[in-house]
Amino acid sequence: MAFPLSPSFNFSLTRNRINCFSKEHRRQVIAKEAVGDTTRVISASVVERIMKRLRSVVPMMIASVQISALVPLVDYVASPGAAEAVLYSPDTKVPRTGEVALRKAIPANANMKTIQDTLEDISYLLRIPQRKPYGTMEGNVKKALKLAVDEKDSILASIPAELKEKGSLVHESLIEGKGGLQTLLQSIKEQDADKVSVNLASTLDTVAELELLQAPGLSFFLPEQYAQQYPRLSGRGTVEFTIEKGDGSTFSPVGGEQKNTATIQVVIDGYSAPLTAGNFAKLVTDGAYNGAKLNSINQAILSDNGGDKNSGYSVPLEIMPSGQFEPLYRTTLSVQDGELPVLPLSVYGAVAMAHNEASEEYSSPYQFFFYLYDKRSAGLGGISFDEGQFSVFGYTTTGRDILPQIKTGDIIRSAKLIDGQEHLVLPKES
Repeated sequence: MAFPLSPSFNFSLTRNRINCFSKEHRRQVIAKEAVGDTTRVISASVVERIMKRLRSVVPMMIASVQISALVPLVDYVASPGAAEAVLYSPDTKVPRTGEVALRKAIPANANMKTIQDTLEDISYLLRIPQRKPYGTMEGNVKKALKLAVDEKDSILASIPAELKEKGSLVHESLIEGKGGLQTLLQSIKEQDADKVSVNLASTLDTVAELELLQAPGLSFFLPEQYAQQYPRLSGRGTVEFTIEKGDGSTFSPVGGEQKNTATIQVVIDGYSAPLTAGNFAKLVTDGAYNGAKLNSINQAILSDNGGDKNSGYSVPLEIMPSGQFEPLYRTTLSVQDGELPVLPLSVYGAVAMAHNEASEEYSSPYQFFFYLYDKRSAGLGGISFDEGQFSVFGYTTTGRDILPQIKTGDIIRSAKLIDGQEHLVLPKES
């Protein structure tokens, strides 16, 4: 992991900031430091705990510290201002599963995105306790249904010619199929919340299938200085990990028998992180992670740093902000100012690259981690305090129940790219 106070760290150019994971950190207010016209406060005990973290490289993934002087560290302002509202707002709509995050990240036709957003809102309406707003849900589905019918030609026009026949079948299924809008509408009229939830999930899966047909490659051009230098993934891929217990104990999969190995699948997303996902896919196909040891630390499972096995690239930090059409490079997002990534870290089972040891403007060429999101260690809006600081490039979609069972010393027996090999583009040899 990167050590924030590296020799290249520039104290004079960096604003005061400390990202910590404990709500207690924000409540304790003892020592004071004046910053401009604002007086900020911090507990001496907090400083002591943070400095203990600074002595170890491992927890730096959990606490990222930037200071402009060697004296008092600055904690969050006791009363958050408007710029920090996203951290504290309970209305922040952050996806809570990898499937939802991946679905939202597909760069599809505008009409399909409107249909998807309209249906996604029903997920939040279903969370309302007691009396459900079925009338609003019905209105949402009718809006989506009208758009799907009226804009059929526009939707299908976005699909490449060789996929149009399949696209027509999926579109028909979206409207009239068993997992389509008409079926969802009927379950809403019956006011059966469980049935609505099941049918909604099925309909959104169909929406995602159609969107993926519309997005066969990248929707933007990579920066020229990176385009020919790094591997890239121009779509989606699936990596399957076989994890082995290092101490001879067993995994206990939900609904399965105990075994000393377990399988985890991760969908990696080149649409939003083409360089990061591409480098990772190349490492996997090269067998670089076969035999890699894992470390379980706080809220993450971290791979070893690669050592002499490292054959990857120090890819620039790559984060696509929501609402943007291409990633930002070598810069983090300011969540406090309302910036959120398309691929959020605040999802259990998110997969991201660690920082480069020399500079946090680059990701590690090899070392990655599974993030074990815990809402108890996040802001009131459910946002991780390290959100927007790492290159997230995928999510665990199979085997999430295995992640909490992984302990330090367990081993990646094998990592294989089982889907998406055709999307991996390697740089031309100079």
